[in-house]
Amino acid sequence: MKTCSEKALEWNVTPRTVNAMCKNGRIQGAVKEKRTWLIPDDAEKPLDGRISTGKYSRKKTGKEKKILPVGISDYVRAQSEYYYVDKTLLIKEFLDRKPLVSLFTRPRRFGKTLNMDMLRVFFEISEDDTSKYFTDKAIWKCGEKYRRHQGKYPVIFLTFKDVKFDTWEATIDKIRGLLQEEYGRHQELLSSDRISQYEREYFEKILGALANEVELTSALERLSKMLTVHYGKAPIIIIDEYDTPIQEGYSKDFYDEIIGFMRNFFSGAFKDNKNLSYGFLTGILRIAQESIFSGLNNLSVNTVMDEEYDSFFGFTEKETEKLLAYYGMSEKENELRDWYDGYLFGNEEIYNPWSVINYISKGCIPQAYWVNTGKNEIFEEIMNAATDDVVEKLYILLQGGSVVARIDQNVVYRSLAEDPANIYSLLLVAGYLKTQKRDLQADGSYLCEVTIPNKEIASVYKSEILSHFLQTGVITRTTANKVAESLYANDHKKLQSAVAEYLDKSISFFDGGAEGFYHGLMLGLIALMDNQYKIKSNRESGDGRYDICMIPREKRYPGILFELKWEKNLEEENLDLLAEEALQQITTLKYDADMREDGITDILRFGIAFSGKKVRVKTII
Repeated sequence: MKTCSEKALEWNVTPRTVNAMCKNGRIQGAVKEKRTWLIPDDAEKPLDGRISTGKYSRKKTGKEKKILPVGISDYVRAQSEYYYVDKTLLIKEFLDRKPLVSLFTRPRRFGKTLNMDMLRVFFEISEDDTSKYFTDKAIWKCGEKYRRHQGKYPVIFLTFKDVKFDTWEATIDKIRGLLQEEYGRHQELLSSDRISQYEREYFEKILGALANEVELTSALERLSKMLTVHYGKAPIIIIDEYDTPIQEGYSKDFYDEIIGFMRNFFSGAFKDNKNLSYGFLTGILRIAQESIFSGLNNLSVNTVMDEEYDSFFGFTEKETEKLLAYYGMSEKENELRDWYDGYLFGNEEIYNPWSVINYISKGCIPQAYWVNTGKNEIFEEIMNAATDDVVEKLYILLQGGSVVARIDQNVVYRSLAEDPANIYSLLLVAGYLKTQKRDLQADGSYLCEVTIPNKEIASVYKSEILSHFLQTGVITRTTANKVAESLYANDHKKLQSAVAEYLDKSISFFDGGAEGFYHGLMLGLIALMDNQYKIKSNRESGDGRYDICMIPREKRYPGILFELKWEKNLEEENLDLLAEEALQQITTLKYDADMREDGITDILRFGIAFSGKKVRVKTII
């Protein structure tokens, strides 16, 4: 960040002019700290009024641009009223493969619901001519072989994306309501002379929300039978976000109830159901170990590791470039890539669609849009189950590093308690990791090198890890604020005090470990402050390798070096000596050489010694 005076020199204007620009909201990203405006290093001089209140105001042309579909999952509306990224070739790929039941697992907000609604509109029998929603789309150009399927099937469609409740009673009530609504879409069955009286009575019971839990488990099976009898053609069943209530059941202690219900519910719909043309399900996890899909031999599972359908969930690079060009924002391509790219589905590089849409619609201001769309319960479970080794590796990931992990695509929430190493599998399928390299193992799992995908996801790691520490009392908000304030004010004493307080609480919580464990804790603390610093770990400098180096992004901050030592069962006096030894090592081995070469002369050195739950910090400037 730069001051108004520094930007004034760069832009060849007066500091007063820059200050006025900040005050009027004409400089994107400018923030006021006390009485001083601070401006991003890469902020551009607003010459043409293009930037106003931090947002782009595009010049109007003869043809008005379509608005972006923020939060729109209705296909008909999305493709007609908004900018729509054409994913209709998903239909072609499906019809070429023709699996009986397809399960697509992808992270949340990657277009699953919109795609499923697209399938519904394409296949469903309707009094209206729904072909008009596809005649200008890619699927229509594929020929009669595919067009003849349009509007030819009855469809059952349920989305569980909003089934998020604290109790099993509330959850089953919501499912009862969803079935009531879906049966309501098919009320033509009540007047059908092909439907028997007892089926009508069952239908009316569902329609009146009077069915008990046992009766609800056969709702899909019986509706599919009635539709087949009435139309003379078996329906397509689409279940969107099927595992949302399962995740809630795991975190809210009604896991056994929801799994038991879903097993019977899906078994009737998808297992040996002769009244089924095709089935589609979407979710985040595969959920195989609970045997929800036990015995379903024709289930085709497509995950983030598979090449099939790899370009249909999320935006490809070409789709993203086209989107930026449409809105006249192609110059933002690099920034958008750094923040929202980085996912690898099969062999396709994928951008987060929710974040891309929000980024452009909000004037190309980079923020963590995706991670702020809902609770990140997965991190709460992960941090609660994390071992010392897992915590250390999470901090390595935070530093932009990679770790090797076994990825099991059959991982379930319950497996965290059985093996904390399953954390990486959950993080990958949920969108919090990406694979760099992968090798298929004999048991069907993968041995992968994984990293954090982009800046947006790095921010959730920092915020959720800090949040966990705040909740568990490992670090207080006062401590966190003290660290940030001491860095901003260049107050060395306050920084030393804050680090000592953090370490003392952290070690008491985790009950200590080897030097690598303490190294991880330190990385976790300082990774939360990388807006001011570039952080390096275990790098060569001078005559050795320092433990942690914090290189200031601006010269007004001090450089910081940490050397860590650990020994078992040390008394206070020996702990003092060990901290002093660590401190002297920084000077003796000239760990500050690289920073001095870069012109950084104000350098804070920390020698930190650990022994069990005890910590000693020594510092000099």
